[in-house]
Amino acid sequence: MAEAETATRARGQDLRILVENSEYWLRNNGDLAMMQVTIDRLRERWPAARIAVLTDAPALLRAYFPNAEAITVGDKAPWSPSTLVERAAVIAGPQWVGPPMLAWLRARVWFPQKARGARRRALIRWRALIGDDTPAPPTPPRKPVTRGSFAAVESASLLLVMGGGYLADVDAAQTRRVFNLIEHAHRHAVPVAMVGQGMGPLDDPVLRTRATEVLSVVDVIALREKLQGPVLLESLDVSSDRVSVTGDDAIELAYRIRSVGLGAEIGLCLRVAGYSPISDDIQQTVGAVVRESARVRGAALAPLIIAEYRRQDRRSTLPLVRGYSPQTTPPGKYVAPEVVAERVSRCRVVVTGAYHLAVFALSQGIPVVALTASQYYDDKFLGLCDMFGGGMQVVDLREPNLEGVLSCAIAEAWDSASRVRESLRERARAQVDTSREGFERVYHLVENRRPARR
Repeated sequence: MAEAETATRARGQDLRILVENSEYWLRNNGDLAMMQVTIDRLRERWPAARIAVLTDAPALLRAYFPNAEAITVGDKAPWSPSTLVERAAVIAGPQWVGPPMLAWLRARVWFPQKARGARRRALIRWRALIGDDTPAPPTPPRKPVTRGSFAAVESASLLLVMGGGYLADVDAAQTRRVFNLIEHAHRHAVPVAMVGQGMGPLDDPVLRTRATEVLSVVDVIALREKLQGPVLLESLDVSSDRVSVTGDDAIELAYRIRSVGLGAEIGLCLRVAGYSPISDDIQQTVGAVVRESARVRGAALAPLIIAEYRRQDRRSTLPLVRGYSPQTTPPGKYVAPEVVAERVSRCRVVVTGAYHLAVFALSQGIPVVALTASQYYDDKFLGLCDMFGGGMQVVDLREPNLEGVLSCAIAEAWDSASRVRESLRERARAQVDTSREGFERVYHLVENRRPARR
């Protein structure tokens, strides 16, 4: 009887694995790469398990990952059978499902937010016009919808908090959402594992207090770098025996796609966002230096996109290659992360302000020039550079002599491409092995746990 029960759990029968995904709109190719590796590993271990991912775009989730289920935060019946629309999305694929799915999300979420802001601004202008100096009432914070995610975790066998760089001051809303879900899982005796995590900077006293309360109950925490994360967790009184450094889970996906020959293009992606503030002048300088570096070497420029949310990377990257020839067509808006990684494989050098584009390049043995303009990206890129032991230069865009420093960095990366190739790939292989070992701890959490009555 015991042997039969063990065999059943090894196949994953009766297991429900709930994956907390950091990007609910599925518009980041780095997050998609981590999710692909995570789902593949879980399915490899537990072929019969039910694996569900929290998302705001259920049809798009199924289009990208047909062997996973979708649960929304407002789901009234989580773990129910997939809908007809979701089953159709599996057949259609993300290129067909993505545009209508995102249009629906904007109509349901984005446009109402814009409308509330417009009403508030109109009220302020009206009061100023009629001489009413009464302050406008503050916009009440929207209460987060957690019905679906909380109900889903209550009957789960494991809550797996997937990797990302969202446990930081720059993404306080997502940090709170994850902490609340972890706490709810712990209340219902559901084991919790966090994998591939990049943590910090976390200086907000309220968030730090919350982190101290919640992270102490997490069973396994796997970090993607060892410079900042372990120090932060130690300061939050998290027991070191629960913490390990395993590297970024997306490395495995990119490493599988590595090419035999040396690439000939210069890949480029510039990230401009609130957490990566870059002025117009600096953007123009980056574009001029990269174009000139490519021209001198007779190289094609390859615009590469990681963050598609609100066309984030496209808006800031495509203008930098405009007018240059030859250049390649950027990847489509709804492609599998393997497509972006394959485009990276054609490059000899990658210049990027997007963290996961650097991961895609280094994992294939391609040197990187990383662009940073904030402490958040300083930590991310320096941690990644340390994990690969070189092959990466971090250029501070706040540098007074940016033109000269960036030009020299690209030249050095180009000249060292053949020399650093194998050492970078060896580091990638080692991190894939370590990451898989980290998942073994996750598997044991579930398989050694006494089955709970539903």
